[in-house]
Amino acid sequence: MREKKLILVMVVVLCAVFLTPYEGLAQKQGFDDKEIRIGQWGPQTGPAAPWGAIARGSKLLFDLVNEEGGIHGRKIRYFIRDDQYNPSQTMAAVRDLVDRRDVFAFVGGVGTAPGLAVQAFLKQREIIWVSPSTGAKNFYEPHNPYIWGQFVLYEDDGSIIAKFLAETKKFKKIGFLYQNDDWGHDVMLGINKRLKTYGMELIAALPVEPIERDLSSQITRLRSSGVEVVIGAVGPVQAGIALRTAVAMGFRPQWIHCSNLVDYVLMNHITDGLWSKEGVMSTAFAENIFDYKIPSVNYYAEAAKRLSPGERWGMFFAAGIVVAEPLVEALKRAGRELSKEAVVRELNNMTFQGIGPKIKWTTTNHRPPRELRIWQSGPGGEVIVLQDWTVNELPLEIDRKKN
Repeated sequence: MREKKLILVMVVVLCAVFLTPYEGLAQKQGFDDKEIRIGQWGPQTGPAAPWGAIARGSKLLFDLVNEEGGIHGRKIRYFIRDDQYNPSQTMAAVRDLVDRRDVFAFVGGVGTAPGLAVQAFLKQREIIWVSPSTGAKNFYEPHNPYIWGQFVLYEDDGSIIAKFLAETKKFKKIGFLYQNDDWGHDVMLGINKRLKTYGMELIAALPVEPIERDLSSQITRLRSSGVEVVIGAVGPVQAGIALRTAVAMGFRPQWIHCSNLVDYVLMNHITDGLWSKEGVMSTAFAENIFDYKIPSVNYYAEAAKRLSPGERWGMFFAAGIVVAEPLVEALKRAGRELSKEAVVRELNNMTFQGIGPKIKWTTTNHRPPRELRIWQSGPGGEVIVLQDWTVNELPLEIDRKKN
């Protein structure tokens, strides 16, 4: 009799286990009637920490949304994780946010290597990821139905810079200093394809490992090559080291960087004013955030004073608004009856422009826009517009492979 009772109890327990929905699959959806959970990783500490302002800038937008009552009655609950620009830490952070915090979507996320480390995991879990803070083509090749891009592809970035230097500035001897990963390689692809149309090629191309801090060898080789201008695709700290080293050697080419270094006030601080003194240029992915005549720019700048008093109003901080705006717009358009499917539908049919570039996504094309501006750092780190929005008209390597 005891054995029969024991068996009965075990059967009841097993039924309870198997008939109760598994929280990790059936019950999790990233939102409830009161909140929508959104996450982002970014280097809050370490050598790439200046880019960490992006994640904090997104918080400003979400705080504004919540201050105005949320989205259809739901407040945004936002999580930031510091991954120190380390892919292994990115993976740990993302797993925590998905499995323990039950996030509905991610926005931003700095870095090619960190993003690639979590891309397959997020796709497997079918987690919405809007505006990765990287322009590497590997996020869009092959098509990923859960990633929507806003940062211009690095190939486009390199092509637009090379066209500006060759056609507008008439430079003949162009050098390249690049981070030795997909970022640098993609930028070089765009540069080389553009220069080939003029019968030109790079005079020198020097790689830099992400952890390198002594760049004297690379700068010496650039100087010896006789380059007139150097295109940079390196992080903020390394860009500062490169500029200081060049000036110390008496080597003063024109420097122009990818849009990753568009925060001139910050770069001036890192280089003790050399950024402006040397008139460093870069591409740019957004409106001039110091042009307060633009209503949306003024709105966010004033909000930052009130809601983020400890933050410096700069381009990296504003980039956090740029990456989060499309998701907020999609959530609004999805309506009160929220679901992942509804937000995906809206993202797949979105034409939108906030303070960033104009985006146009479809069900089969989630790639970022192909246009950038070109700026130069003024005497006080202010923006001097050299060229307005310019589209890279050359075919991308992604399209060439398909054909």
